[in-house]
Amino acid sequence: MKKLILLAVMCLATVACSKKTGQETGVIKIGAAGQLTGPEAVFGADMLNGVKLAVEEWNAKGGVLGKKIELVPGDDQAEPRQAVAVANKFTAEGVVGVVGHFNSSCSIPASEVYHKAGIPQISHASTNPKLTDQNFDNVFRVCGRDDQQGKAAGNFAVQKLKVKRVAVIHDKTTYGQGFAEEFKKNLGAGVEVVAFEGITKGEKDYSPVVTKVKSANPDLIFFGGIFTEGGLLIKQYKAMGGTAPFIGGDGIMSEELLKIGGPATEGTYATFGPDTKEVPSAKGFNENYRKKYGEPGVYSVYAYDATNILLQSIKNAGATDGKKLIAAIRAIDYSGALGHIQFDAKGDVKESPYVVWKVESNKFKQVK
Repeated sequence: MKKLILLAVMCLATVACSKKTGQETGVIKIGAAGQLTGPEAVFGADMLNGVKLAVEEWNAKGGVLGKKIELVPGDDQAEPRQAVAVANKFTAEGVVGVVGHFNSSCSIPASEVYHKAGIPQISHASTNPKLTDQNFDNVFRVCGRDDQQGKAAGNFAVQKLKVKRVAVIHDKTTYGQGFAEEFKKNLGAGVEVVAFEGITKGEKDYSPVVTKVKSANPDLIFFGGIFTEGGLLIKQYKAMGGTAPFIGGDGIMSEELLKIGGPATEGTYATFGPDTKEVPSAKGFNENYRKKYGEPGVYSVYAYDATNILLQSIKNAGATDGKKLIAAIRAIDYSGALGHIQFDAKGDVKESPYVVWKVESNKFKQVK
Protein backbone atom coordinates (compact mmCIF):
# COMPACT_ATOMS: atom_id res chain seq x y z
CA MET A 1 0.00 0.00 0.00
CA LYS A 2 2.83 2.41 0.89
CA LYS A 3 4.42 1.72 -2.49
CA LEU A 4 1.14 2.53 -4.24
CA ILE A 5 0.75 5.78 -2.31
CA LEU A 6 4.35 6.76 -3.07
CA LEU A 7 3.82 5.99 -6.77
CA ALA A 8 0.66 8.12 -6.83
CA VAL A 9 2.45 11.06 -5.21
CA MET A 10 5.30 10.75 -7.71
CA CYS A 11 2.81 10.75 -10.62
CA LEU A 12 1.05 13.84 -9.30
CA ALA A 13 4.36 15.62 -8.89
CA THR A 14 5.34 14.72 -12.45
CA VAL A 15 2.03 16.08 -13.80
CA ALA A 16 2.38 19.27 -11.75
CA CYS A 17 5.89 19.85 -13.01
CA SER A 18 4.82 19.29 -16.60
CA LYS A 19 2.26 22.12 -16.38
CA LYS A 20 4.74 24.94 -16.76
CA THR A 21 3.51 28.45 -17.37
CA GLY A 22 4.46 30.35 -20.50
CA GLN A 23 7.09 32.33 -18.62
CA GLU A 24 8.78 29.15 -17.42
CA THR A 25 8.98 27.78 -20.97
CA GLY A 26 10.42 30.97 -22.45
CA VAL A 27 7.22 32.31 -24.02
CA ILE A 28 4.51 34.76 -23.02
CA LYS A 29 1.01 33.42 -23.49
CA ILE A 30 -1.93 35.63 -24.38
CA GLY A 31 -5.49 34.44 -24.89
CA ALA A 32 -7.91 35.35 -27.69
CA ALA A 33 -11.52 34.48 -26.91
CA GLY A 34 -14.59 34.54 -29.11
CA GLN A 35 -17.07 32.46 -31.09
CA LEU A 36 -14.67 30.42 -33.26
CA THR A 37 -17.38 27.91 -34.19
CA GLY A 38 -21.15 28.14 -34.65
CA PRO A 39 -23.42 30.54 -36.57
CA GLU A 40 -21.43 33.63 -35.55
CA ALA A 41 -18.01 32.15 -36.32
CA VAL A 42 -17.27 34.83 -38.91
CA PHE A 43 -16.91 37.35 -36.06
CA GLY A 44 -14.60 34.93 -34.25
CA ALA A 45 -12.41 34.49 -37.32
CA ASP A 46 -12.20 38.26 -37.78
CA MET A 47 -11.08 38.63 -34.17
CA LEU A 48 -8.55 35.80 -34.27
CA ASN A 49 -6.94 37.03 -37.49
CA GLY A 50 -6.57 40.53 -36.04
CA VAL A 51 -4.85 39.11 -32.95
CA LYS A 52 -2.65 36.82 -35.06
CA LEU A 53 -1.46 39.72 -37.19
CA ALA A 54 -0.40 41.73 -34.14
CA VAL A 55 1.35 38.75 -32.55
CA GLU A 56 3.17 37.91 -35.79
CA GLU A 57 4.39 41.50 -36.10
CA TRP A 58 5.69 41.55 -32.52
CA ASN A 59 7.36 38.14 -32.86
CA ALA A 60 9.04 39.27 -36.09
CA LYS A 61 10.65 42.04 -34.05
CA GLY A 62 11.82 39.64 -31.34
CA GLY A 63 8.70 39.36 -29.20
CA VAL A 64 8.39 41.24 -25.91
CA LEU A 65 10.75 41.24 -22.91
CA GLY A 66 13.04 39.00 -24.94
CA LYS A 67 10.41 36.25 -25.21
CA LYS A 68 8.23 35.04 -28.05
CA ILE A 69 4.49 35.53 -27.77
CA GLU A 70 2.29 32.44 -27.91
CA LEU A 71 -1.33 32.89 -28.92
CA VAL A 72 -3.83 30.65 -27.13
CA PRO A 73 -7.26 30.66 -28.85
CA GLY A 74 -10.44 30.05 -26.85
CA ASP A 75 -13.76 29.13 -28.46
CA ASP A 76 -16.67 30.30 -26.32
CA GLN A 77 -19.24 29.43 -29.04
CA ALA A 78 -21.13 32.62 -28.07
CA GLU A 79 -22.35 30.78 -24.95
CA PRO A 80 -21.89 32.27 -21.44
CA ARG A 81 -21.12 28.93 -19.76
CA GLN A 82 -18.54 28.07 -22.39
CA ALA A 83 -17.01 31.53 -21.95
CA VAL A 84 -16.47 30.80 -18.26
CA ALA A 85 -14.90 27.46 -19.19
CA VAL A 86 -12.55 29.24 -21.59
CA ALA A 87 -11.63 31.78 -18.89
CA ASN A 88 -10.80 28.98 -16.44
CA LYS A 89 -8.76 27.21 -19.12
CA PHE A 90 -6.78 30.38 -19.82
CA THR A 91 -6.11 30.84 -16.11
CA ALA A 92 -4.89 27.25 -15.73
CA GLU A 93 -2.61 27.57 -18.77
CA GLY A 94 -0.81 30.66 -17.50
CA VAL A 95 -2.20 33.20 -19.93
CA VAL A 96 -1.08 36.70 -18.85
CA GLY A 97 -3.78 38.69 -20.67
CA VAL A 98 -6.87 38.14 -22.79
CA VAL A 99 -8.30 39.80 -25.89
CA GLY A 100 -12.06 39.18 -25.93
CA HIS A 101 -14.70 38.09 -25.57
CA PHE A 102 -17.00 39.24 -28.38
CA ASN A 103 -20.50 38.89 -26.92
CA SER A 104 -21.32 40.90 -23.80
CA SER A 105 -23.18 37.88 -22.46
CA CYS A 106 -19.83 36.04 -22.59
CA SER A 107 -17.49 38.84 -21.54
CA ILE A 108 -19.39 39.69 -18.36
CA PRO A 109 -19.38 36.24 -16.69
CA ALA A 110 -15.85 35.52 -17.94
CA SER A 111 -14.67 38.83 -16.46
CA GLU A 112 -15.40 37.50 -12.97
CA VAL A 113 -12.89 34.69 -13.54
CA TYR A 114 -10.25 37.04 -14.90
CA HIS A 115 -10.83 39.48 -12.05
CA LYS A 116 -10.28 36.82 -9.39
CA ALA A 117 -7.14 35.64 -11.19
CA GLY A 118 -5.79 39.18 -11.69
CA ILE A 119 -5.60 38.73 -15.47
CA PRO A 120 -6.26 41.79 -17.67
CA GLN A 121 -9.10 41.45 -20.18
CA ILE A 122 -9.48 43.78 -23.17
CA SER A 123 -12.69 43.23 -25.10
CA HIS A 124 -12.67 44.23 -28.74
CA ALA A 125 -16.45 44.11 -29.18
CA SER A 126 -18.52 43.81 -25.97
CA THR A 127 -20.60 46.99 -25.77
CA ASN A 128 -22.98 46.41 -22.85
CA PRO A 129 -22.31 49.05 -20.14
CA LYS A 130 -22.39 46.47 -17.35
CA LEU A 131 -19.02 45.06 -18.42
CA THR A 132 -17.10 48.09 -17.21
CA ASP A 133 -19.72 49.31 -14.73
CA GLN A 134 -18.64 46.41 -12.50
CA ASN A 135 -15.57 48.54 -11.70
CA PHE A 136 -13.17 45.62 -12.09
CA ASP A 137 -9.72 47.17 -12.35
CA ASN A 138 -8.56 44.55 -14.87
CA VAL A 139 -11.36 44.97 -17.45
CA PHE A 140 -11.06 47.21 -20.52
CA ARG A 141 -12.59 47.59 -23.97
CA VAL A 142 -11.47 49.33 -27.14
CA CYS A 143 -15.01 49.65 -28.55
CA GLY A 144 -17.78 51.98 -27.39
CA ARG A 145 -20.75 51.30 -25.12
CA ASP A 146 -24.42 50.71 -25.91
CA ASP A 147 -25.49 53.86 -24.10
CA GLN A 148 -23.30 55.75 -26.59
CA GLN A 149 -24.43 53.64 -29.53
CA GLY A 150 -28.08 53.80 -28.51
CA LYS A 151 -27.86 57.58 -28.40
CA ALA A 152 -26.31 57.71 -31.87
CA ALA A 153 -28.99 55.44 -33.33
CA GLY A 154 -31.80 57.27 -31.56
CA ASN A 155 -30.58 60.69 -32.66
CA PHE A 156 -30.28 59.52 -36.26
CA ALA A 157 -33.80 58.08 -36.22
CA VAL A 158 -35.34 61.28 -34.84
CA GLN A 159 -33.20 63.99 -36.38
CA LYS A 160 -32.40 62.54 -39.80
CA LEU A 161 -35.14 60.02 -40.54
CA LYS A 162 -37.83 62.10 -38.78
CA VAL A 163 -39.65 58.99 -37.57
CA LYS A 164 -42.78 59.15 -35.41
CA ARG A 165 -43.61 55.45 -34.97
CA VAL A 166 -40.90 52.91 -34.10
CA ALA A 167 -41.01 49.16 -33.49
CA VAL A 168 -38.23 47.59 -31.43
CA ILE A 169 -37.14 43.94 -31.62
CA HIS A 170 -34.30 42.35 -29.63
CA ASP A 171 -32.83 38.87 -29.23
CA LYS A 172 -33.15 38.76 -25.41
CA THR A 173 -29.36 38.70 -24.95
CA THR A 174 -27.30 40.99 -22.75
CA TYR A 175 -26.15 42.87 -25.84
CA GLY A 176 -29.35 42.84 -27.88
CA GLN A 177 -31.87 43.75 -25.20
CA GLY A 178 -29.53 46.22 -23.53
CA PHE A 179 -28.89 48.02 -26.81
CA ALA A 180 -32.63 48.05 -27.60
CA GLU A 181 -33.45 49.66 -24.26
CA GLU A 182 -30.77 52.31 -24.77
CA PHE A 183 -32.15 53.08 -28.24
CA LYS A 184 -35.68 53.38 -26.90
CA LYS A 185 -34.46 55.67 -24.11
CA ASN A 186 -33.01 58.10 -26.65
CA LEU A 187 -36.06 58.50 -28.91
CA GLY A 188 -37.67 61.30 -26.97
CA ALA A 189 -41.29 62.13 -26.20
CA GLY A 190 -42.23 62.85 -29.81
CA VAL A 191 -41.75 59.24 -30.96
CA GLU A 192 -44.20 56.43 -30.19
CA VAL A 193 -42.81 52.95 -29.63
CA VAL A 194 -45.58 50.89 -31.21
CA ALA A 195 -44.03 47.50 -30.36
CA PHE A 196 -41.24 46.18 -28.12
CA GLU A 197 -40.71 42.47 -28.86
CA GLY A 198 -38.17 39.77 -28.04
CA ILE A 199 -37.19 36.81 -30.20
CA THR A 200 -35.27 33.62 -29.44
CA LYS A 201 -31.82 33.17 -30.94
CA GLY A 202 -31.45 30.21 -33.25
CA GLU A 203 -35.05 30.02 -34.42
CA LYS A 204 -35.79 30.23 -38.13
CA ASP A 205 -39.41 31.34 -38.28
CA TYR A 206 -40.16 34.76 -36.81
CA SER A 207 -43.51 35.21 -38.51
CA PRO A 208 -45.52 35.78 -35.26
CA VAL A 209 -43.32 38.72 -34.25
CA VAL A 210 -43.01 39.99 -37.82
CA THR A 211 -46.79 39.90 -38.27
CA LYS A 212 -47.33 41.82 -35.04
CA VAL A 213 -44.72 44.43 -35.92
CA LYS A 214 -46.04 44.91 -39.44
CA SER A 215 -49.59 45.42 -38.17
CA ALA A 216 -48.30 48.20 -35.88
CA ASN A 217 -47.37 50.17 -39.01
CA PRO A 218 -44.00 51.58 -37.87
CA ASP A 219 -41.87 54.13 -39.74
CA LEU A 220 -38.73 52.32 -38.61
CA ILE A 221 -37.83 48.96 -37.03
CA PHE A 222 -34.92 48.72 -34.62
CA PHE A 223 -33.21 45.36 -34.09
CA GLY A 224 -30.88 44.65 -31.19
CA GLY A 225 -29.03 41.46 -32.01
CA ILE A 226 -26.70 39.67 -34.42
CA PHE A 227 -26.81 39.29 -38.20
CA THR A 228 -27.96 35.65 -38.04
CA GLU A 229 -31.39 36.60 -36.71
CA GLY A 230 -31.34 40.10 -38.19
CA GLY A 231 -31.10 38.84 -41.76
CA LEU A 232 -34.05 36.48 -41.27
CA LEU A 233 -36.20 39.15 -39.63
CA ILE A 234 -35.63 41.61 -42.44
CA LYS A 235 -36.26 38.99 -45.12
CA GLN A 236 -39.45 37.70 -43.50
CA TYR A 237 -40.79 41.20 -42.82
CA LYS A 238 -40.24 42.33 -46.41
CA ALA A 239 -41.75 39.07 -47.71
CA MET A 240 -44.97 39.99 -45.85
CA GLY A 241 -45.06 43.30 -47.66
CA GLY A 242 -43.47 45.40 -44.91
CA THR A 243 -41.81 48.59 -46.11
CA ALA A 244 -40.24 50.22 -43.03
CA PRO A 245 -36.43 50.22 -42.98
CA PHE A 246 -34.48 48.44 -40.23
CA ILE A 247 -31.75 49.93 -38.07
CA GLY A 248 -29.37 47.94 -35.87
CA GLY A 249 -25.89 48.16 -34.46
CA ASP A 250 -22.49 46.55 -34.71
CA GLY A 251 -24.03 43.09 -34.36
CA ILE A 252 -25.53 43.24 -37.85
CA MET A 253 -22.48 44.86 -39.48
CA SER A 254 -21.45 41.85 -41.51
CA GLU A 255 -21.67 40.73 -45.11
CA GLU A 256 -23.38 37.65 -43.68
CA LEU A 257 -26.46 39.83 -43.04
CA LEU A 258 -26.61 40.56 -46.77
CA LYS A 259 -26.25 36.88 -47.65
CA ILE A 260 -28.99 35.80 -45.25
CA GLY A 261 -31.43 38.63 -45.96
CA GLY A 262 -30.66 39.05 -49.65
CA PRO A 263 -32.14 42.04 -51.53
CA ALA A 264 -34.51 42.70 -48.61
CA THR A 265 -31.58 44.20 -46.65
CA GLU A 266 -31.24 47.10 -49.09
CA GLY A 267 -31.73 50.34 -47.17
CA THR A 268 -30.92 48.82 -43.76
CA TYR A 269 -29.05 51.11 -41.34
CA ALA A 270 -26.47 50.25 -38.68
CA THR A 271 -24.44 52.20 -36.13
CA PHE A 272 -20.73 51.44 -35.88
CA GLY A 273 -17.32 53.09 -35.90
CA PRO A 274 -15.98 55.06 -38.87
CA ASP A 275 -14.84 53.33 -42.06
CA THR A 276 -11.19 52.38 -41.42
CA LYS A 277 -10.53 52.62 -45.16
CA GLU A 278 -10.83 56.36 -44.68
CA VAL A 279 -8.75 56.49 -41.48
CA PRO A 280 -5.08 57.26 -42.32
CA SER A 281 -3.77 55.51 -39.18
CA ALA A 282 -5.36 52.22 -40.33
CA LYS A 283 -3.67 52.13 -43.74
CA GLY A 284 -0.80 49.88 -42.68
CA PHE A 285 -3.13 47.52 -40.83
CA ASN A 286 -5.47 47.22 -43.82
CA GLU A 287 -2.63 46.48 -46.24
CA ASN A 288 -0.94 43.89 -44.01
CA TYR A 289 -4.21 42.20 -43.08
CA ARG A 290 -5.28 41.84 -46.72
CA LYS A 291 -1.97 40.21 -47.63
CA LYS A 292 -2.50 37.47 -45.06
CA TYR A 293 -6.23 37.07 -44.55
CA GLY A 294 -8.13 39.00 -47.21
CA GLU A 295 -10.57 41.81 -46.51
CA PRO A 296 -10.71 42.77 -42.78
CA GLY A 297 -13.90 42.09 -40.90
CA VAL A 298 -15.54 44.94 -39.01
CA TYR A 299 -13.93 43.93 -35.69
CA SER A 300 -10.54 42.75 -36.99
CA VAL A 301 -8.93 46.14 -36.40
CA TYR A 302 -10.39 46.37 -32.88
CA ALA A 303 -8.86 43.00 -31.99
CA TYR A 304 -5.58 44.09 -33.58
CA ASP A 305 -5.37 47.27 -31.52
CA ALA A 306 -6.47 45.48 -28.34
CA THR A 307 -3.62 42.99 -28.81
CA ASN A 308 -1.08 45.73 -29.47
CA ILE A 309 -2.22 47.58 -26.35
CA LEU A 310 -1.79 44.42 -24.28
CA LEU A 311 1.68 43.69 -25.66
CA GLN A 312 2.85 47.30 -25.48
CA SER A 313 1.69 47.39 -21.87
CA ILE A 314 3.75 44.29 -21.08
CA LYS A 315 6.75 46.10 -22.55
CA ASN A 316 5.97 49.30 -20.66
CA ALA A 317 5.52 47.42 -17.38
CA GLY A 318 8.66 45.38 -17.94
CA ALA A 319 6.76 42.44 -16.50
CA THR A 320 3.78 40.13 -16.93
CA ASP A 321 2.75 40.41 -13.29
CA GLY A 322 -1.00 41.05 -13.19
CA LYS A 323 -0.99 44.18 -11.03
CA LYS A 324 1.85 45.84 -12.94
CA LEU A 325 0.33 44.94 -16.30
CA ILE A 326 -3.14 46.20 -15.37
CA ALA A 327 -1.63 49.48 -14.17
CA ALA A 328 0.31 49.83 -17.43
CA ILE A 329 -2.83 49.28 -19.54
CA ARG A 330 -4.74 51.86 -17.54
CA ALA A 331 -1.94 54.40 -18.01
CA ILE A 332 -1.33 53.75 -21.70
CA ASP A 333 -1.46 56.56 -24.25
CA TYR A 334 -1.68 54.55 -27.45
CA SER A 335 -1.78 55.56 -31.10
CA GLY A 336 -2.83 52.65 -33.28
CA ALA A 337 -4.85 51.70 -36.33
CA LEU A 338 -8.04 53.09 -34.78
CA GLY A 339 -6.28 56.30 -33.79
CA HIS A 340 -5.65 57.63 -30.30
CA ILE A 341 -6.76 55.37 -27.41
CA GLN A 342 -6.74 56.05 -23.69
CA PHE A 343 -8.87 54.46 -20.99
CA ASP A 344 -10.97 56.17 -18.34
CA ALA A 345 -11.31 55.04 -14.73
CA LYS A 346 -13.81 52.33 -15.67
CA GLY A 347 -11.73 50.89 -18.51
CA ASP A 348 -13.76 52.45 -21.33
CA VAL A 349 -12.11 54.35 -24.17
CA LYS A 350 -12.22 58.10 -23.60
CA GLU A 351 -13.28 58.72 -27.21
CA SER A 352 -15.69 56.46 -29.09
CA PRO A 353 -17.10 57.96 -32.29
CA TYR A 354 -20.18 56.30 -33.75
CA VAL A 355 -21.38 56.84 -37.31
CA VAL A 356 -24.27 55.43 -39.33
CA TRP A 357 -23.92 52.93 -42.16
CA LYS A 358 -26.48 51.98 -44.81
CA VAL A 359 -26.83 49.02 -47.15
CA GLU A 360 -26.64 50.33 -50.70
CA SER A 361 -26.14 48.11 -53.77
CA ASN A 362 -25.59 45.11 -51.49
CA LYS A 363 -22.78 46.78 -49.50
CA PHE A 364 -22.52 48.61 -46.19
CA LYS A 365 -21.56 52.22 -46.90
CA GLN A 366 -20.92 54.95 -44.37
CA VAL A 367 -23.63 57.62 -44.40
CA LYS A 368 -22.03 60.98 -45.09
